[in-house]
Amino acid sequence: MSGQQIGYIRVSSVMQNTDRQLEGVRTDIIFEDKVSGKDTSRPQLTAMMLHARKGDTVVVHSMDRLARNLDDLRGIVKELTGKGAKVQFMKENLIFTGEDSPMSNLLLSLLGAVAEFERSLISERQKEGVQIAKANGAYKGRKQEMTAKKIADIKERVANKEPKAQIAKSLGISRDTLYRYLEA
Repeated sequence: MSGQQIGYIRVSSVMQNTDRQLEGVRTDIIFEDKVSGKDTSRPQLTAMMLHARKGDTVVVHSMDRLARNLDDLRGIVKELTGKGAKVQFMKENLIFTGEDSPMSNLLLSLLGAVAEFERSLISERQKEGVQIAKANGAYKGRKQEMTAKKIADIKERVANKEPKAQIAKSLGISRDTLYRYLEA
């Protein structure tokens, strides 16, 4: 039974480019997330998991694009192969079918653990860098995106009885953040 070639692409932010991930790979459909891979709560990952079925092949650039920790990686691969789909990682040149050899399982575990370790190191170095910058007075925190004028516009929209949820959505912020601006 020949199924679909399903591509899954993930980058951590909307500013990052996804072009290189499955360049030159034939796919029937691609699911693309532009969110952190720190957990499995990703809309397109969920959609891809629901879409995949027996005979399909899920193609991913590399293991760290699918999951940032070993438990999530194993769980996703197990769920997909449990449905009868294959999971192919292009960078690592590995395919998992659910009927994998002990060596395949070892490679999944080792390479997944390396990706998790690498992510931990990056996070640790980032925190250290922020601490040093703060100590040197160079780190002032995240730049405030809302100007006094924008906050005044928000207050005017609320005064005009526009629903707060609608305002927050149009600004791309949470309602909690909107309430903080209203209290300012």
